[in-house]
Amino acid sequence: MTRKLTTIGFDADDTLWHNERFFQITQERFAGLLADYADPDHLAERLLDAERRNLGHYGFGIKGFMLSMIETALEVTSDRVPGSVIHEIISAGQDMLRHPIELLPHAQDAVTSLAEDYRLVLITKGDLLDQERKLAQSGLGELFDAVEIVSHKTPETYRAAFTRHGHGPGRAMMVGNSMRSDVLPAIAAGGWGIYVPHGLEWELEKAEPPPRSSRYAELVDLGELPALVEAIG
Repeated sequence: MTRKLTTIGFDADDTLWHNERFFQITQERFAGLLADYADPDHLAERLLDAERRNLGHYGFGIKGFMLSMIETALEVTSDRVPGSVIHEIISAGQDMLRHPIELLPHAQDAVTSLAEDYRLVLITKGDLLDQERKLAQSGLGELFDAVEIVSHKTPETYRAAFTRHGHGPGRAMMVGNSMRSDVLPAIAAGGWGIYVPHGLEWELEKAEPPPRSSRYAELVDLGELPALVEAIG
């Protein structure tokens, strides 16, 4: 009997391990540093605008976030931001780059279980060095047959990745916490898109779920994934 599924793709940040909460903690620290120049809500809006503008220049990840914070600090202070504040922003970003990895519940068991019978591919956005560091520290690296660190997650990204590392998107599943990046483009490519919400979500990753797709499912956590994969066949 031919399996419907042969390849399973996993997102990394906030799917296998915590990530967004460190961005939110750093953003609160940033708001404290600029409290004399902007209220927190206004500052958050300006920072989000900077991040949106800068995605094409810096991509996703901590380094781009640091640069967007510095740019926002310059904007809200009319270029008068003290050097000490810039130093604190850089220090906050470096703290993020050093933060130890904390796996999400059931991540280890789910990946270990599925690695026995399926090709596993890690498909993640972000800074190359930082994502490699996190994967190495996670202890999950040897369970994946391939790792793709990409600039954008589009239907073509998934078609290419699942063709390189499997039997094409039609026999592949993508598992992640981002409706916009992990679920919708994977389904558009012809695969399954499995949504595992994290609870904290970056504003730029929000999107509505797909309408009436037989290749979409939402799980409470990764503990439910092996049973879903078995049910698909």
